[in-house]
Amino acid sequence: MFSVFSPHQLKTKFIFLTGKGGVGKTSTASATSVALAEQGNKVLLVSTDPASNLQDVFGIELDSIPRVVPNVENLYVSNIDPEESARKYQESVVEPYRGKFPEEVIASMEEQLSGACAVEIAAFDEFTNFLSNKEIVKQYDHIIFDTAPTGHTLRLLNLPSAWNGFLEENTHGASCLGPLSGLSNKKILYSSSVSTLSDPSKTTLLLITRPESSALLEADRASKELEEIGITNQVLIINGLLQNYNKDDEVSQAFYNRQRNALNKIPDNLKQIAKYSLPYVPYSLTSVSQLRNLFNPTNKGSINPNNIEIKSMIDYKLKDMVNELSVNNTKLVFAMGKGGVGKTTIASAIAVGLVEKGHKVHLTTTDPAAHLEYQFKSNQLNQNLTISSINPKEEVKRYKEKVIENAAQNLNEEGLAYLKEDLNSPCTEEIAVFQAFAEVVSKSENEFVVIDTAPTGHTLLLLDASQSFSKEIEKSTGEVSESSKELLPRIRNSEETAVVIVTLAEATPVLEASRLQDDLRRANINPKWWVINQSLYAANTNDPVLKGKAMIEKEWIQVVNENKAEKTILIPWFSEEKIGYEKLKDFLR
Repeated sequence: MFSVFSPHQLKTKFIFLTGKGGVGKTSTASATSVALAEQGNKVLLVSTDPASNLQDVFGIELDSIPRVVPNVENLYVSNIDPEESARKYQESVVEPYRGKFPEEVIASMEEQLSGACAVEIAAFDEFTNFLSNKEIVKQYDHIIFDTAPTGHTLRLLNLPSAWNGFLEENTHGASCLGPLSGLSNKKILYSSSVSTLSDPSKTTLLLITRPESSALLEADRASKELEEIGITNQVLIINGLLQNYNKDDEVSQAFYNRQRNALNKIPDNLKQIAKYSLPYVPYSLTSVSQLRNLFNPTNKGSINPNNIEIKSMIDYKLKDMVNELSVNNTKLVFAMGKGGVGKTTIASAIAVGLVEKGHKVHLTTTDPAAHLEYQFKSNQLNQNLTISSINPKEEVKRYKEKVIENAAQNLNEEGLAYLKEDLNSPCTEEIAVFQAFAEVVSKSENEFVVIDTAPTGHTLLLLDASQSFSKEIEKSTGEVSESSKELLPRIRNSEETAVVIVTLAEATPVLEASRLQDDLRRANINPKWWVINQSLYAANTNDPVLKGKAMIEKEWIQVVNENKAEKTILIPWFSEEKIGYEKLKDFLR
């Protein structure tokens, strides 16, 4: 279907990889680095992934200083911890104000500097040195970064208003205020770095995706966003493509067909980009020898038998959770997790389960494609189930317009440009959608409300700060609706609200879900249930490739069950898509 990707076709000095969590950025970056080094190039691999396992892969302790990799001549590796960088960056910005501002103001500043925007900017601050330091650059033939900055961050760095004290002088109501406030002395350095990124003779951007609809849409979004700021030398790599299927295995056939169906609907923008594939492999890419196998299709690698015993460890089914929600009369249920893990489907199954218990249920989603309508086929709805769809784009547009209208009279042209870009941050969407959710909940009486997503702990803390403290702090989120203020304490009340974390039995989804849980706990919200969705291990496939992957899942199922979740539910990868009210009952059997 697509030519197999070969690292040897990469000619630029700088190579950036981007893609949603769990698509294989780090393993692809590592395998590419090994291949280029063994071709005779001197290569530096720089990771900014907080979930990175590079230390295990290469068998050495890593930090921000490049280390030589044993048994791989010409390869050096550096592992930047972006969260630690963000903590140091946060402290460097906040420290001058300690003892001068009230404690609640300091707390608000720290929260403004703890979100995803600040982590990304702090990471960019770290790896800028590898882009612009001539002494470092001249040492290597290739410098590979396994995570690229988003277009939003790079546009912020390009705006004049980000560098002129604007943040200190304006209370404009932006949603992620503060991340750039400590960078005023690095304008020239950052400008040079952004210029290098957008030079096709110096930089190649590898868009890593999976043959899945959600991953392809994320790759399309990233491609357009980065193209807008001049990063046009892009290559799409479709990772994990099942080459053949086992005719005697129902799971294998369905898995193969779903991948092909997703690729047949590839977004038009991605059709214009050079495309390559990497095979779905039945082994874990956690050693140099296995990394070498990735680009050698004749070598099948070695499968870890993984003798962890799982079946006796998982004590709960989805119906057990539904029973508990019903008995405890827990009226608000949030399904949370990263994109592509099946939040909407799990939320739908929970809603069906509650209806079957005799409750009235309202189910709402942020899917702008009205996925719930497709999920249920409207003519099959039960009379006790109502559904709605909140369109994030419409809610964000409405929220932005309100903030800009309130602030515009006090801003010049540059200030207005900064405000508009600041409002493109992920926090804006979370806040705008949360307020729309709050309106739905406030109008729902005498029924359960199941919501297929929720804001992070960081956003909840920002919303909380805006209602609890002074107007000086309120600038972090703009105006907060009354329904949002009323909903915040309800979410923290475990008797009224249940948060269900949905994940997959893979390294990155589990680690990202774990960080999500930590984030929620900072906001005094404690998830009880974790749902491990789409498990090949639980599907009992006999396909040798898929079975190899199932063995890898066992380790992450154990991690969730023993270290992360109070109660764990394991749901198999289903051969058929569960569409319609009756089919969703299969999750409860």
